[in-house]
Amino acid sequence: MAIDFKQDILAPVASDFAAMDTFINEGITSKVALVMSVSKHVVEAGGKRMRPIMCLLAAKACGAEDLESHRKLAAIIEMLHTATLVHDDVVDESSLRRGRPTANATWNNQTAVLVGDFLISRAFDLLVDLNNMTLLKDFSTGTCEIAEGEVLQLQAQHQPDTTEQTYLDIIHGKTSRLFELATEGAAILADTPQYREPMRVFAGHFGNAFQIIDDILDYTSDAETLGKNIGDDLMEGKPTLPLISALQKTTAEEHDIVRLSIATGGTAQLQRVIEIVQNCGALDYCRQRATEETQAALEALDALPNTPYRQALVNLTQLALNRIQ
Repeated sequence: MAIDFKQDILAPVASDFAAMDTFINEGITSKVALVMSVSKHVVEAGGKRMRPIMCLLAAKACGAEDLESHRKLAAIIEMLHTATLVHDDVVDESSLRRGRPTANATWNNQTAVLVGDFLISRAFDLLVDLNNMTLLKDFSTGTCEIAEGEVLQLQAQHQPDTTEQTYLDIIHGKTSRLFELATEGAAILADTPQYREPMRVFAGHFGNAFQIIDDILDYTSDAETLGKNIGDDLMEGKPTLPLISALQKTTAEEHDIVRLSIATGGTAQLQRVIEIVQNCGALDYCRQRATEETQAALEALDALPNTPYRQALVNLTQLALNRIQ
């Protein structure tokens, strides 16, 4: 059965989601006109708002009834997510995200960096209003770890000897950690400490699966679907799992081509590397890892009571995996 995003995932929290969206727009108001216009640009360029939806579903799955504070939390999550994307695009010198010009391409790097700073600061400003020290601590630590993940990724650039473990450390920081904040934060706010750990474990594995799938799509999708250019990661010399796996599965000339591509970046050998990755079994290995991470995420959800909200989280997890089926 095909999972429908609106029907099977969003529907149980649709009204809270709409209210949350309004809250984001209120949250990014600023006395400085440029801050407003850039923030608006990047927030509107947002994707499916998966993290805030996950936060709202997690709150309901934990048994929260009134979601007023959770709507604020979901908005804060989306603002933090947006801020990290703005900064990533500057770091990666990206001109496109989801098929739209990035903030750094539309304005410039200086503006994008500073507005990213504003969004992070504003998110914490709003977080303080929720008046929950445990939540504040979780988010402070978590945002540090997100930044560390990005630096770790920078450090691994052009390093062909990067291990799968280092790759997992990177993606935990840059992708999974914010998913964890969204779900564990929901459990903290719902005052259900018993669900904090299962929620965090669920989101951590979900995030890992999500990023591995993204990295697979870099080799199997087209720019139209991807919203960014194929081989972008390769051009920057980022050792993603398909490449790490390809290095283990190839020998001689093919092995050297992949190594050199990571070490030097650029797209001179792009077609050849894509062929090697597609033909050596690396993508099959990545699909297997993504499936394992998805299974681990679903198992963690078993700790929650069986509700339509838990089912929606299951549906979301399945939908994410279906992108590579």
